[in-house]
Order: sequence, then C-alpha cells, then structure tokens
Amino acid sequence: MTAQAQNICWFAARTRHGQEIGVRNRLSMLGVEHFIPTEAGRSTRGNRKIEKPMINSLVFLRTTKNEACALANERALPVKYMIDCATRTLLVVPDKQMEDFRRVLDFSLEEGGLVDEPLRLGDKVRVTKGVLTGVEGYVVELHGKTYVVVRLVESIFAKARIPRSWLEKI
Repeated sequence: MTAQAQNICWFAARTRHGQEIGVRNRLSMLGVEHFIPTEAGRSTRGNRKIEKPMINSLVFLRTTKNEACALANERALPVKYMIDCATRTLLVVPDKQMEDFRRVLDFSLEEGGLVDEPLRLGDKVRVTKGVLTGVEGYVVELHGKTYVVVRLVESIFAKARIPRSWLEKI
C-alpha cells in the first residue's frame, strides 16, 4: 500500500443527473466529508423551495483513495471518479484549489475602489481584499464587469465579480 493511498484528498466524481442530493445525504450518513455546490430554487410543482445542484452530476469527496474506491465498489455509492489523464489515476483536487473554488461559489460582492495596476484579460491574479482574499484565478470581463475565474479541473470553472482594485497580478 503506497503512502499516497492513505493521504486524505479531495476527489472529483460524477453521478447520474438528479442523484446529487441523495449522494450527499448518503455521504453525510457515512461520515464522509463532501461538497456538492447547490443553490436554492423553486419546484415546478407546487412552487415550493428546493435545493438544486449548481453543476449537474458533480460530487467532491474528501477521503483516502482506498476509502473512495470502497465507497464506489463495496458500498455501491453511485459515483464514477474523474481520472487524471497525466497520472491515469483518480483525479485529486488540491486543498487550496478546492478552498478557492468553494469561496468563489459562496462569494457576495461588497464594494470596490481605485484601480492600482492595469490588468489584461487572462492575467493570473490574486484577490487582495474582501472575503475572497488569497483566492487565485484569472481575469475575465463579461458585459463590462470584471470577474476572477477559478479553474477546478480541466472543464469546471467558478467565477465571482471582483472590483479590479482588489486584484493583484501574480
């Protein structure tokens, strides 16, 4: 058994559409740390409040590699882990990236300030003020508004609107 097999890491996985909340509830019962980005919504039937996934079919688990495999193979958790193309093993999301991703998804904008340094679209930046201080990502502009974008894995991104004055080029 390798040392990495016993490290606790974030693993990215997919489940079938509509099973995200059920998977989350099962992971909670099993005591496995997890994250499924959700938002409040309204059902089409009865107009009641519901919780729905922000990214369909996406689940993150924080556990050892052995336990992650056991959850899918022995406990029949309906997930399929994403594979890192370079290592051909389960995709591990670094703790810092996961923390930044979660913070960006939970972010609410307060207020801006003066622009100290000109930034170009695509520049790698660090947030210097507000609740997202320390988050690293890339500058994008949509409809005249500035955002910092955090990349989690190859095709999963989160964005938050940030005043340019709160960003420093890195």
